[in-house]
Formats: sequence, structure tokens, C-alpha cells
Amino acid sequence: MTHLWKLKIPSLLKCVSLNVLANQGRLWNTPLVYSSIHDVETPIFCISRAAHADSSQIWDQNSTPNTETVARVSRNARAEAQAALLDYLHCTRCLQFTDAEHMSKNSPIFLEKLLKKVENEQEVGRSLTRFFRYHPINEFEPFFESIGLQHSEFSKLLPRDMMFLSDDDLLLENYHILCNYGIPRDKIGRIYKEALEVFRYDDGVLRSKLRAYEELGINRYSLSRFVATSPSLLVGGVRAAFVKVLEELKGLGMESDRILSSLCQKNSYNWSRIHDILCFFSKMSCNKEQLGELVRSNPGLLFEGSGDKTFSLIGLLLKLGSPTDEILSMFLQFPQVQVGTFVKNFRQGLLFLIEIEMEAEEILRIARGHALMLGSCSLKRPNSVLSCLNIGKKRLCRIIQESPQVLKKWMLGSKLDALPNSGEERRSLEQKTEFLLKLGFTKNSEEMKRALKVFRGKGGELQERFECFVTAGLDRNDVVKMIKISPQILNQSRDVIKMKIDFLVNNLGYPISSLVTFPSYIAYTIERVKLRFLMYNWLKDQGIVEQNLALSTIVACSDKIFIKQYVKHHPKGPEVWEKMKKGLSFM
Repeated sequence: MTHLWKLKIPSLLKCVSLNVLANQGRLWNTPLVYSSIHDVETPIFCISRAAHADSSQIWDQNSTPNTETVARVSRNARAEAQAALLDYLHCTRCLQFTDAEHMSKNSPIFLEKLLKKVENEQEVGRSLTRFFRYHPINEFEPFFESIGLQHSEFSKLLPRDMMFLSDDDLLLENYHILCNYGIPRDKIGRIYKEALEVFRYDDGVLRSKLRAYEELGINRYSLSRFVATSPSLLVGGVRAAFVKVLEELKGLGMESDRILSSLCQKNSYNWSRIHDILCFFSKMSCNKEQLGELVRSNPGLLFEGSGDKTFSLIGLLLKLGSPTDEILSMFLQFPQVQVGTFVKNFRQGLLFLIEIEMEAEEILRIARGHALMLGSCSLKRPNSVLSCLNIGKKRLCRIIQESPQVLKKWMLGSKLDALPNSGEERRSLEQKTEFLLKLGFTKNSEEMKRALKVFRGKGGELQERFECFVTAGLDRNDVVKMIKISPQILNQSRDVIKMKIDFLVNNLGYPISSLVTFPSYIAYTIERVKLRFLMYNWLKDQGIVEQNLALSTIVACSDKIFIKQYVKHHPKGPEVWEKMKKGLSFM
């Protein structure tokens, strides 16, 4: 066995950071993992003079490995550990050499766990050999790890009544069939996770299923890759939708290799759904030549989310009133971007137009006539564009309506320069300045400059909004103080100001005078305030928080701080918070 200890460390382990493995090793300090590697308690006679002499004994469950020693494990020590595991699995447990070798070279976390039990890395091989003699390992752990499963995935799959792979004949038999068929061993874990029944098939069943697909014209290489991405193909009978999709795509000039290159190994595919999207395009009067060009240039339309992303986009366009011929025309010119990204950009573009208060008819006109442009651009936030261009919403709406393509200039990462003031904006600025001077602001002072920079809308609207606060019962001088502290409160419309004051007084029970010390309340949304007070009242009922916290204390802090300082003080706090949050989102 000495020659095995001298095996060079495989290239796979050269790519793995020892520090990362040391951190991951903490996952293995759970009772579940320790029980699997310490299934048999160490006999007293195992602690012999020889063991003490070479100082390479295995630590017991209660000992703590030296993290510095673990981090400094050399390549030779790791290679010796691999060799010892290979020797144990093949020579002692009689697993096939290829199986044992793959397990020993492709279970780094399990191997790291073993290395943490060794004090002297100069005698890793001998120590582990002695360890295996008295502590049979749960072979399913390195096996599951070597076929690509994470510990969090396979911990629930570990058999309760077995620890030796040789005890599960059906598992090994079907595993070998998949290996011999050409499916990479590290992809088989996904099949085990998504189609466990495949490994319970009796002799000949799995071969017959693979043969059935081959008889339909699918070559062995292609089938092995399709199975790796869609394990459900091996469950039940031949999947008719899968076969139909391959046949139709082949008729459109898309061979198996091109299809396979369009699939993501990490994703699962619903072939019935993919077939549905193909049929839908055909019903949209898309001829064979157009459909072939469409799927060859943008296979993501079929395979991204199994067509769900495309259906989502089609549904959105239909709701906006786009006729099917316009939708088809858009798809035939579809840009080289992911469908999910296109849908996200398109929705954000619509929200951009809504937030700048563009008329609904104009939004629909731009959405239908410039869908490709909206989906291709990831826009800046409206407030950022307004601030950089130094204009108001109405002027921004006019600019977009005159030339919708201007939106492409406002993509994320682009630099914007302020636009020259129009005559209307100059008049508005004069009105704002005059309004502030009447309130007692000093001309050209920093205080006035800050307020003018924050104000949105026409200057003539500021006085009307100011009067809302006075009419509600506040002293005029107090309102002036509020504006000096938080000038942005005048950016709210009269209706919104009235609604928020009414909610403060009649729903929350605070006096109107609370706004004098915390005017920024007006700038927060009703939804935010509702959620904070629902949670605050619940915490009060639980006796967790003080009875009379200030309005600013409850509302002003960020969600992160509010959760940390208040919500998490009760064990069920985070759960209640999320339920309240979801409840408000559906109101």
C-alpha cells in the first residue's frame, strides 16, 4: 500500500484553496457527520504505545483540531489521505477501482474532515489506515459528494440502515449503467436528487429506457447530455413532448449539438412547456423559415425558463394592447440579450414612465411602438435623471414623447449633463425663490440653495402645499421651521399631504404638533409607516419595546436597523415581520 501513499495530488485538488476548505470544514462538526465517521467507538486497546510514540493518533469526538495545522496541510499529506481512502475503498471494501478512485479524488470536504483527525501530517497515510481499521466510514458520504451533491443536499438522502455501498446493489448497478453510458460521474448527483427512482430500477429497466430513446433516432452522446440536464426523461415512459421538440427543431435546422449548447447544466427543463412555446409561435402566423431563424438566433426564447420568460413577455405585450403581428415582428428582431433581462428592462422602462407621471395613453404608445428599445436598455432611476438633467417631470415627459429613443442616452453608467433652462423653468425658479423669500429665507444663502435643489414641480404649487399644513392646525412659523429642516415635504401633492396628516392623527393617534419635530414623516410612504407601526404594536403587546417611542425612532431608521434593534428581540419577530410585509403588499 506504500506506493499508494506516494500518488501525486490530482489536478482537481490543486484548484481548491486550503483556506476555503478549512472554513467549509466547520460544516462537518455537526453530530450527524461525527456520528458517521465515529460509528464505532474507539476501543481502549487502540491507544497503544506505538500510537503515542509516533504522535499521529486520530482525535476523538471531543477534541478540537488545530486550525493552523489544518490550514497548513501539505499537498503530500492530502495525496496520502487520498491514497489511504482509495486503498480502503478498493482493497478493504472491494469497490471497483474506478469507483474508489473517483470517490477519493472528488470528495474534498469529506477528505478535509478526515485530515482534521490527524495530528502529525508526516504520518497521514499510516494514521488513516489505522483509523479505517477500527472506524468503518459511512461510504455514502464520499459517494454522494463525488457525484456532485452538496452536503446540505445529501444529508437528507443518507440511508438510515446502511453505511456500505455494497449493501445497495440496485444503486451501484444503475450508477454503473449511467457511467458506462457516458454521463459524467459528477452530473449523476443531479439525477439522484431529481429522479431518485432511477436508482431503484430492477435489472434491465434503465437500459431499456435508454434504448427506447435511441430507437427514436437520438444518438448516445446527445442522450447522455439531455439526461444530465433533464433527469425526468428517465422516469416513466418516453417523453413525447421531448421527442416532438427535437423533431421540430431538427426540421427548423437546429441539430442536437446546437440544442445542447443552448441548455444550461444547472437548470431543469419542462419539455412540454418548450413545445407549447413552439406551437404558440406557429399560431402567430410565423412561417417555418421565420421560426427557424428565430430559434437559431435566439434559442433562449425556448429554453430560458422552459419558455416561461417568453410567455411572460407575450402576456405583458398583449395586456398593453399590442397586436400579434407587432409582437411577432418584435421577436423576429429580438436583440442578443437574455429574455429574463429583456423582460426586467421592459418593466423598469414602464415604471420609469409611470414615475415621471406621463399620461397613460402616451405610455401605451411608447411601450407598443418602442418595445425593443425599452427591453434593451437598463435605465437609470427617474430621480437620478431628473437631478442630472436639472429639469422637472413635465419637461422630461415632453422630451421623451418627442423622441422616445432619447431613453437610450439614460442607461446605467451613462454620463448626463444638465439641460439649459427653458423659459417656463426660469419662471418656475423665480416663483420658488419668491416663495422662500416670503418665508424668511435669505437670498442666495446655502439654506435657500438647498431648498431650491430639493424642490420638484412648479413654483406656484409650493404655496398651496404650504397652506395644507396651516389648514391642518399648525402655526405658520412652525411650518416655516419644518420646511427649513426638510424642504422635500413640499414635493408631495396636496392630496398626499392631507392623507398622511389624517393617517398620523386619526390612525396612529399622534398630535399634529409631532410634525414640527419630525417633518420628514411626510416624505415617507404610508405603506412604510403602516408596516413599522404594525410591528411596533405587536412588539409592545409582547412586552419587548417601550410603550411611547418617538415617531422618528419608529419610522426614520432603515429596515436593517429596525429589524436588528427591535424585530429580532423576539424569537418570532422576523417571521411576523415577513407576514405583515406580505400582507401589506397584497392590500
